[in-house]
Amino acid sequence: MTVSVTVNGKLFEDESESVSLLALLRDRWGLLGTKNACEEGECGSCTVRLDDVLVNACLVLATQADGREVTTVEGMATDAGLHPVQQAFVDAGAVQCGFCTSGMVLAADDLLRRVPCPTAAEVRAEMAGNLCRCTGYRHIVDAVCLAAERTTAEQV
Repeated sequence: MTVSVTVNGKLFEDESESVSLLALLRDRWGLLGTKNACEEGECGSCTVRLDDVLVNACLVLATQADGREVTTVEGMATDAGLHPVQQAFVDAGAVQCGFCTSGMVLAADDLLRRVPCPTAAEVRAEMAGNLCRCTGYRHIVDAVCLAAERTTAEQV
């Protein structure tokens, strides 16, 4: 069976139906922005958007993604530059070692789509599924709040 997945607006196909979506993204299609850490859905480093729903790519079989759309951290930036959430992570010093950053950025973007002006407590609660081994959560919370401020200011 051929697995066809639209990733960041581009169609990818592969015969690897018995692997995870994470393996397709990283090992077959070279999209290394999605990180591979625990492979048990515990750390959130492999978070991607599957048809506008956040998932841990390590827990999704390739066949479950067939015919669907995936957005990875690579798909957030445009020719004009970084996505506002990505830029806020850079500006707030929230990137740190960078291993958790792709999952954190996607989770932050998902939060801001649902809650445009979250409190710091809401940010901490929503980001709980993404682990940072650098233990720098303060900068991550600051980055999400900064992105919220910037995006809401642009809409006024």
